[in-house]
Parts: sequence; C-alpha cells; structure tokens
Amino acid sequence: MLNLGILAHVDAGKTSLTERLLYAAGAIDEAGSVDGGTTRTDVLALERRRGITIKSAVVSFAVGGTTVNLIDTPGHPDFIAEVERVLNVLDGAILVVSAVEGVQAQTRVLMRTLRRLGIPTLVFVNKIDRRGARADDVLAELAAKISPAVVPMGTTANLGTPEAGFTPYDGEPAFTDRLLDVLTRRDDALLAAYVTDEGSITPDRLRAELRAQTAQAAVHPVFFGSAIIGAGVEALMAGIDELLPAAPGDPEGPPSGTVFKVERGPAGEKVAYVRMFGGTLRVRDRLRFGDRAGRVTAISVFDSGTDQRRQEVPAGRIARVWGLTDVRICDPVHLAGHPGPGLNGHAESRRAIPPGPPGPAPGRDGGGGGYFAPPTLETVVVPRRPQDRAALHLALAQLAEQDPLIAVRQDDVRQEVSVSLYGEVQKEVIQDTLAEEYGLEVTFRETTTICVERPSGTGAAYELIGKEPNPFLATVGLRVEPGPPGSGVKFRLEVELGSLPYAFMRTVEETVRETLKQGLHGWEVLDCVVTLTHSGYWARQSHSGGVFDKSMSSTAGDFRNLVPLVLMAALRQAGTTVYEPMHSFRLDLPPDLLSSVLPVLTRLGAVPRTRHAALVEGEIPAARVHELERRLPGLTRGEGVLESAFSHYEPVRGPIPERPRTDHNPLDRKEYLLHVVRRV
Repeated sequence: MLNLGILAHVDAGKTSLTERLLYAAGAIDEAGSVDGGTTRTDVLALERRRGITIKSAVVSFAVGGTTVNLIDTPGHPDFIAEVERVLNVLDGAILVVSAVEGVQAQTRVLMRTLRRLGIPTLVFVNKIDRRGARADDVLAELAAKISPAVVPMGTTANLGTPEAGFTPYDGEPAFTDRLLDVLTRRDDALLAAYVTDEGSITPDRLRAELRAQTAQAAVHPVFFGSAIIGAGVEALMAGIDELLPAAPGDPEGPPSGTVFKVERGPAGEKVAYVRMFGGTLRVRDRLRFGDRAGRVTAISVFDSGTDQRRQEVPAGRIARVWGLTDVRICDPVHLAGHPGPGLNGHAESRRAIPPGPPGPAPGRDGGGGGYFAPPTLETVVVPRRPQDRAALHLALAQLAEQDPLIAVRQDDVRQEVSVSLYGEVQKEVIQDTLAEEYGLEVTFRETTTICVERPSGTGAAYELIGKEPNPFLATVGLRVEPGPPGSGVKFRLEVELGSLPYAFMRTVEETVRETLKQGLHGWEVLDCVVTLTHSGYWARQSHSGGVFDKSMSSTAGDFRNLVPLVLMAALRQAGTTVYEPMHSFRLDLPPDLLSSVLPVLTRLGAVPRTRHAALVEGEIPAARVHELERRLPGLTRGEGVLESAFSHYEPVRGPIPERPRTDHNPLDRKEYLLHVVRRV
C-alpha cells in the first residue's frame, strides 16, 4: 500500500498526469482531459469550468505489487492550505515540473517542504513534447534550485515534438558514474567500497542503495515524459513501484488515524477522509477525536479507480467515513477508550519540523506548526440581499469547516462578516461556490492586509472580588509579557492549582485566548506569555430552603466578563507593536530595464537585497505585491517574471493600521460594562 501525493506549480500538468497514470494502470478506459472537463479528480463544476484543481481528490490504481492511493492536489498558491493537509498523510510524492517553464516559485516552496518533512519524492519533468521543452537545462535548474541530489533516470529524444520519448537507463556508464557521485556523498561505506574495490559496486548494489536513499528522502530520481502523449509514464510507474517505500502500520494494533479532508454529502452529512496509521477501523466503532466522539456508520475505500463500500479499513489505507458529525480537519482519531498515538501516528517522529514563520493563521493559537505561511489578506463579504446575512454566515462557517484557513470573523456590531484569504483567485472561488452551492449572491469589499500585534513590554493588572470598581464576583490578575517569535500564546499559572475550580480556570484561559484575537489596534496578538497572578471566587451560596443564590455565588460568566477588562488593561500597560507581513521576491527582467524598475520597487516599499544584470531579489510588503504584479507587464515589456512568497513579519513603517473591532471593546470600560455588566 502506498499513499502518494502529486504536487506542482499551477499548470505543470498534475491532473493530466493523474489521468495518464490511471489509464496506464488499467483503472480507466480513457484518459480524461482538463480542457474538456472530463478528469476523474476535478469533480467540482467550478474546477472543470476554470480548469484548475481546487480541492484535493483521491483515486486508486495498482502497479506491480503495489496498490497506490494517488492524491491530486491544487497547484495554485491560493489553495496551498489544501496541500498542507495532504502532506500529513503521504508515504511518498511526485513533484511535477514543466519542461518548458522549468522550476517555478511554487515548485521551490513545495520541494522545500517535502524535504523538510522527509517525504520520499520522485520528480517528473512533464511536457517534453511541447515546443521549447528543455531537458539538460531543467535538470541543472533542479540541481541548483531544488536539490543537488537529483538523478536523471534516463535519456530523452525528439524534444519539443509529438514524437518525444524517454528511455530509462539500463546500466550505461554515464548513469553509473552520476549515480555513484550522488550516492557516495551520503554513504561512507559505499564510498570506501568504491575506493578500495571498485569491482564490488555491482548494478544491483547501486539500485539497492538508490532505493534506500530515495526512501530516506536524501536522493530524488528524475523522470522525463509527457502526460498528454504518455511518454515516460511507464518508466515513472516502474519507479513508483521500485523506489518509494510502502505505507507502514500494524493492522492488529488499536485503530488510529488522522482526518485530512471533510466534505458534505448529498444530504448535507459530513464525510471525513481518514488516513489510517494503525489498527483496523470498523463500521459501528465509536471513535474519539479531540474532546468529541462519534460512531462510524459507513466506510468506503478507494480501489481500482472507484469508491467501494467496506465494513472495515486497515492500517495504511485511506477511507471515507460517515457518522462523525462533529469531526474537523486535522483531528486525530482513535478508538474510544484507547489513548491516541498523536496527530500522525508513525509520521510524527519522521516529520518533526521546526516552527514555521511567526504568527499562525487568524483564529489559531500557537505559532508556526503549519508547513506554509498563513493567509495575509482579508476581505468583508457583503450579501447582495440584506436578508441573506444569516444564511451567509452559516454558509461561510461550513466552508471554513472544510478549509480551516478560511477564518471567518463575525462583526456583530456592524453586522458584517469577513474571511481571510491567500489571494484574489481564492476570493473568486468563494464567490462562485456561495452562488452555486448555497444560492447566495455576494460582493467583496477591498482586500486588506492582515497584520499582527506583539507586546512591546510587560504589563500587569488585577481586580478583586467585592472591591470597587469590579462589578463581577471574581478575582482575576494577569501579567502579559513578550514571548519568542513564533511561540504563539502561552498561558501560565502563578496561583496554586486548587485556588480556583477547574471549570473557572479553563474559562479564564479560553477567554484570554479569545480576547487576544483583537489587540490594542484590533489585530491578533501573538508571541506572548499571559500569567494568571491573582484568582478568587465566592463558593456556591444557598438560601435556607436550598435555593441557589446567584447574587452571592461566582459563575463562569463572572470570569468570562472580567478577564477582557483585566487583560486589556495589562496589554495597554505593556503596549503593542503592529507587524505587517513581508514577502520575499525574485524578479527576472531584461538587463536594460534594471535602472527604470528599481525606483518603482522603492516606491512600493520593496527593499532589494541583491541585484544583478537581470535579477533583483529582496523583500516587499505583502500589501504591495498585487500592485507590483499588475504593473509588471508594462514595466518590463511583458518579459518580467516575478516570484514571491510570505517570508516574515516586520514592524509597520509609517501610520499604524487600525482594524475595526468586532466585540464590545474592553478598552472602553464604560461601553463594555453597558453591554456585559452582571444583572442581578
């Protein structure tokens, strides 16, 4: 069993290659066409109309002795969150690169992440039949920009013509020399054997070492071909069977897995895509996922290109599971009564990664953890008919359920709802989805950049129960301090554990995290440590008749209402700095235009770090990337090529951007108390 992801820059030919693999394996009678809207993995009408993959999809085929679950992923950077979730369940990957365009921005981002996670990866250079196709140049680009440990697995012929072909190597001296050079750099024993006794390095030993180093994600075999005409696909399939490691997992152990996709069935029911890492999951099993539970009512697995109902699914497979009403994407699942092994079971130890860029996606606590950058754009969604406001919020909540990085912010004060985005294409897709699936016509306000706040210093505040001006039956004291970049929000105790009932303690922490979603300037506050320094409550009081006396007893509501006042007072004392997202960029342009383009970059706030005759690299505020993309064709006679990706956050230069608050504003005590003061 092998769970294989197929990843690429947009338009490199992922979906076409998926169709060709299914056809070559005999799973389908005819390869579908992206242009014709007949592919098996682009099932949404929106995908077929636009000709792009928006949602990941799973298909299955057999090659040699291996059953492959192939997961087709989106290539457009606006849907990178969909790719991120798929990475958690892969045993191997195919990175598709165009033989014409070569290594592109998204190619580099994807490969960097695959290497970081230790996922064994084959490279398929597609479109060798297209005019302008290159082989040696693309191979050199791969070695320079992707990984020096790339090994071509054959030779090409008739590049750029319909007769283009790929012939796998079969013991040729040039291949042996290249293979030895790459493999001995990572294996001292092989190098010693080559130096002392060159004759002991047999072709079989080299192939075995290639398999081993590919499985360790240390070496990346490169195949060439064309998904449209089928060239090189048979060689790629043989490479999948020979070089990529099978899915591990013990089917006899306790059931455990992870959810990487959630969709709605025809009747609106939730269907969870679960990768099983251990044990065997059966219909009627009761599962735990987080602090929730559900009973499995149906299971289907992917087999020979179709989706088939089963009574059980063993370790190593991917299944669609019904009955888990409250399940969410990225939930670890395990049998009720058995402790879960962790988010990704066996994958957790292999894929231990350092924290990502500072600052999570809006609405998520903790820093980093994700493989890709968080969304940096936000827009207000406006229904064309005012009476659709409630339906719009429900629809967006369901979309966010299927894509957690579509963070929805409900502004009850202004009766508005906003969503976070990666780019303009994602906005258009959300608009089309709301129209087609929910019958809601919407427009968008101007897209704005999502900034974050970090504490500038340390601040503390407290309010005591029964003492003016505290109107709540609770004592709360909090200290706010800066944390390391990328650390998120840490909550700590400086009071004894038994000083407050657990329910109240949990309410305090939850309210702290919720309140920090809007700082002094309205942006989410990250990378801070909040310490509970004072606590107190009045125990439950009753009248002589045993009737609960609410006016004399603390409730969770007292803590929930008091914490925002104390926390924002401490934060105001500490002060915050607003940070804006910065993108690193690489701009290739005609050499004679360098002097005219540099002043424009400076006016857009870009900081060029290196510049050569035809290349500028540096950083630019995320808010100005779209304007640069729009102006680039006119600035460079249509010859400029821009790559950009989120890099880090930097303090805002110039006026501090303010974000409208969506709460009752604990920074204004009088207004806040008018809305939430305890009524007795």
